[in-house]
Amino acid sequence: MLTNYERRKFRVRNHIEASNKGGRPRLVVSRSNKNIYAQLIDAKGKVLCSFSTLNFEDNKKANKKTNGTEKAKFVGQEFAKICLKNGVKEVVFDKGAYIYNGRVKALAEACREAGLQF
Repeated sequence: MLTNYERRKFRVRNHIEASNKGGRPRLVVSRSNKNIYAQLIDAKGKVLCSFSTLNFEDNKKANKKTNGTEKAKFVGQEFAKICLKNGVKEVVFDKGAYIYNGRVKALAEACREAGLQF
């Protein structure tokens, strides 16, 4: 028997696959209790680029951002810069089974503000 989490996961994935006929890459968000991760995956399943809270180059920046949503905003901004540098402007947002709230929402809005379109 599937849990609500698993049902939501399958429902979102099926919707993304059905609506993405143009072959745009997916911005996949995953999170843990301490970290948040963003990956850009093409239609074949290959990871084009990624960024997470583990990739902070300067630990002082990471220590200043103690709030999870602040870290998610920073990850979203930096991830969008990497995507734009690689020539990707349009993506499909794949939140997985996560509810669009809190850290996931902060990352998505930061990516939009930085120039990604989805």
